[in-house]
Amino acid sequence: MPTIPKQLPAEVPRIKSRLVGALGLLIVKLLGWRFDGQLPAQKKVMVALAPHTSNWDFVVAMPFIMALRVRVFFMMKKEAFFFPFKSLFMALGGLPTDRKAPGGIAQQMANAYRQNDKMWVAITPEGTRNKVDKWKNGFLRIAYAADVPILLVAWDFANKRICVDSLYHPVGNLDQDMMEIQRRFSRYRGCNPDKQTDFTGGE
Repeated sequence: MPTIPKQLPAEVPRIKSRLVGALGLLIVKLLGWRFDGQLPAQKKVMVALAPHTSNWDFVVAMPFIMALRVRVFFMMKKEAFFFPFKSLFMALGGLPTDRKAPGGIAQQMANAYRQNDKMWVAITPEGTRNKVDKWKNGFLRIAYAADVPILLVAWDFANKRICVDSLYHPVGNLDQDMMEIQRRFSRYRGCNPDKQTDFTGGE
């Protein structure tokens, strides 16, 4: 099984640089991880990454994003976008957000989706590396507002895999959607399993 798919659907937003892809593939091979699953032919999705239990999660995830050459955005507080870091964060896919803006984060992200022909935004539902009783439902509210499906991608540290689990289409009920998404993620174990959430329902 190849570590990285040789071709991706044309709908997937891409990073143009082949050098970025080559560097990412080299790091993936050095880490000894593999990629399982297929990326969907979708122009716009919310990417939910779980279980998030360690700083190592992003050390593992970023080389795969680079190797796949998938253009992925992530949310950051607008205050972080100051000189000389603003250009760097923007280049890496950072999206400045203002929690005090009318409509909140969900409406801001919905507007961003509407303004882009192709857009994949990644988020960790737990919102922290520490153990929490319940996941934050902000990612679902964004998916509702933007009317986009949710791509479930998991860290499987026990088997050194990044797994594309499934493309989930929310039904619009917070509790029902959260419970189903958590059920699908329950088969995976993160870097620190003791920090994973007990899957007992949504927020």
